[in-house]
Amino acid sequence: MSSVKLDRVLIVMMSAIGDAVHTLPVVNAIKRHHPRAHLTWILQPGPAEFVRGHPGVDEIIVFQRAKKLRGFLEIFPELRKRRYDVVINLQVYLKGGIMTLFSRAPVKVGFDRSRARDLNWLFTSHRIPKHAQQHVQDQYLEFLDWLEIPSQPLEWNVGPWDSERAWQREFMSQFDRPIAPIIIATSKPGKDWMADRWATVCNHLYTDFGLQPILVGGRSPRELAAEQVITAQAKVPVVSALGSGLRKLVSILDAGAVTLSPDTGPLHMAVAMNKPVISLMGSTNPKRVGPYRRFHDLMIDRYGDPGEDYPIAMVFRKGRMERITVEDVLGKLQIWKSKY
Repeated sequence: MSSVKLDRVLIVMMSAIGDAVHTLPVVNAIKRHHPRAHLTWILQPGPAEFVRGHPGVDEIIVFQRAKKLRGFLEIFPELRKRRYDVVINLQVYLKGGIMTLFSRAPVKVGFDRSRARDLNWLFTSHRIPKHAQQHVQDQYLEFLDWLEIPSQPLEWNVGPWDSERAWQREFMSQFDRPIAPIIIATSKPGKDWMADRWATVCNHLYTDFGLQPILVGGRSPRELAAEQVITAQAKVPVVSALGSGLRKLVSILDAGAVTLSPDTGPLHMAVAMNKPVISLMGSTNPKRVGPYRRFHDLMIDRYGDPGEDYPIAMVFRKGRMERITVEDVLGKLQIWKSKY
């Protein structure tokens, strides 16, 4: 729909870090196509920290989801005092619909009825046509097709920014060998791998592959518990960088020789930076949320049974992460060593 004005654009995608990564090619394509576009993005505090400083984002409106109703009441005046040409609602849940409803724009585009949840489709004026299920990244690129904006070349530009390089150099100066960042936990316990197996992998990273294991992520109770198990059971030096913050995490992943991660935001950050990543997929469908078009030779898929041609669907499978063995990870490390 090429007649849509793009002088002032509002993007509604507030929550997950991985979704923020997948939104960035949309941001970059709009700016490439219409450099004068002023782009505002509504984000919750975590993703806002990750996106802040991105050259394609002119303004961030922070939505304090933890405040519940008060968070909505605080953001409504911010939306009402601004006018937009188009709202791009990438969020499929009700909170995205509410933000879209209260924004002032003649064109409010979102997913079709089959993909929008919580009646979210009611809050949009235009809807992306129904499409076969595909990777989340491709779903977001459908919005560019609708706007008749070329999506290629795909660009994420997650950083590190020039201002972050000094910290990166200082961080790396403490090591006498390449580093292997390990994302030890995710937003959902069912997506986590076992901490004792991470400890065994750390031993092999250090002794067999000449890599320094670095534990990265936040400081949630599950992450701290995993950190304790890994550092207690590993027989080699393990460095914890938990709680460094998302922008410093970008610098760490950028400096890593190979990252090891289950399905979570940092996995997609590494892929966006074209940094080799061994992905451990069990609970979630790798056809939908796995590494996007890169490093599939380093992906461990225990979501499907051997030989199963499972469909692309947002279905969680319980108990699958336990199927991933230490030997599986070591086999992918051998591929990384010989190829990357």
